[in-house]
Amino acid sequence: MDSTNSALRRRRTTQVACAAAVLGLALSGCAGQGAAHSNGGSDKAGGKVTLKFWNGLTGGDRPTVEKLISEFNATHKNIKVQSDPMPWDVFYQKLLTSVSSGSGPDVVAMDAGQIPKYAHSGVLQPIDDFYGTDRAVAAKLVPAAVQASEFGGKNYGVPTETAPLLLYWNKTLFKKAGLNPDKPPATWSEFEQDAAKLTKDANHDGKPDTYAIALADHETIPMYPVLLWQGGGGVVSQDGKRAMLDDPATVAAVKHWVSLVRDKKISPIGLGGADADKLFQTQKAAMEIVGPWDTTTFTQSHVDYGVTMPFAGPKAQVTSAGVTSFALTSTDPAVKKAAYTFFSWWNSKPAQITLAKGTGFPVNRTDVSAADLKGYPYPIAFGSPQVLKNSRPFLAGLINGPVIQDQIFYPALQRILNGKGSVESVLKQANAAVQKELATK
Repeated sequence: MDSTNSALRRRRTTQVACAAAVLGLALSGCAGQGAAHSNGGSDKAGGKVTLKFWNGLTGGDRPTVEKLISEFNATHKNIKVQSDPMPWDVFYQKLLTSVSSGSGPDVVAMDAGQIPKYAHSGVLQPIDDFYGTDRAVAAKLVPAAVQASEFGGKNYGVPTETAPLLLYWNKTLFKKAGLNPDKPPATWSEFEQDAAKLTKDANHDGKPDTYAIALADHETIPMYPVLLWQGGGGVVSQDGKRAMLDDPATVAAVKHWVSLVRDKKISPIGLGGADADKLFQTQKAAMEIVGPWDTTTFTQSHVDYGVTMPFAGPKAQVTSAGVTSFALTSTDPAVKKAAYTFFSWWNSKPAQITLAKGTGFPVNRTDVSAADLKGYPYPIAFGSPQVLKNSRPFLAGLINGPVIQDQIFYPALQRILNGKGSVESVLKQANAAVQKELATK
C-alpha cells in the first residue's frame, strides 16, 4: 500500500505511544477537562459556529470526505466545518495535549477502538442524547456501528465509516496458476490447495517471486486474529474478560498458519500492513485480507480483483469490522448542537450514498438498497447481509486494547514466526501478559 493508504491503515491500528499518553494524562489529572476553550464555537458577530474537525481521513476517501464537507458548509450557513486532516499517528499524538491546553478540536473522527482510552481520560464527551435528539437518523444506523463507540454504559460516538475486512483475490494470478479466476478459496483446505499453485519461485532461489497471500504480522489491521477466530480461538474472549492465547484452539490455529508461512512460504514474514498492501497492489501476492479503503488504489493500479468473505476455518467463517466514529471533545453547548447537525447530515441517506460511491465503503444505514448503489459493487459487497452478520470488532471496549495488540500479541506472533520459541511457550507467556492487562482498569 502506498503512503496514502498507509494513513488509512493506521486508522485501524492502534498506537502504543498514544495509549501510554492517555493513561499518563488520566493519572496526572487531565480527566474530564474536554475542549472547553477551543478555538471553535460561536461567532458573536454573525451567530456562526465553526467546528474544528480533526481527522486522519487522508487516504483514498479524502476527496469524497472533502466533497461532503463542502456540501454541508454550502447548505448550512450558520455552521462551518473546518476540517484538518493529518496522519493518524500525528492525530493521536496531538489530540491529548491540545485538548488539555484548550487549543484542540471540537469534533474528531477516530477509530472506535481508541474511544475507551480517550473517554476514560475525559477527552471525549458522552453523546447519548444525540440518539434521542435525531431519532429519524439514529433509528436507521447499523446497530453494530453505533455500539462500537460505547464505553462504560455510555456512547461517545456516531458512525463515520464502517470497514469490514474481506478477502481480495487477484483474478489474473489465479488464471495464470491454472485456477478458476472466479472461484476464490472458500475453506482453509481450499486455500492450502490454491496456495500451493499460487506460490511461485521462478528462479529457484528459495524466495518466492509471487506469494499466495500477504499476511501482515505488525502495524496492521487484524489479519491473524481473523484466522484465529476461524479456528475457534482468539486473543481475548468476546466478552473481553478472558485471555485466549493459550486456549487449545488458538494454539492449534497459530501452529497451522505459522507452518504454512514458514514451511510453505505462502507469505513473507515481517510484513507491516503497508507492505502487505504493496505486495497485492504490485501483483506479487494473489490474496490479502483487508478493508474497503484499498478498493480505490487497487482499481487505479489496474489489478483485476474480486472481494468476498474470508475462507471459512474449521470452526467459523467470520471476519473483523472496524468503525471510525465522530466524537465530541468540546463542552460548548453551541458547538455540541452544531456537531449534532453535522453528524446527522453525514449519516443522511443522500450523504451516505455519495460516500459509498466515492470510496467503496459500505453505508452506515440499514435503508440503503443495492439498487441505490447500482454500478458500485464494492460498497454492496462490504455491506452485504452475510458480511454484516459474520463480522465482529477486535478488542472492542478495552482501554488496554492497543497494549494487548501492539505490545503483546504482535511481538509474540513475530517471535513464533521467526523461530524464537515454541508456539506453546510463547503463547503461554503472552496469555499471562494479556490477562494482566484485562485486569487493569
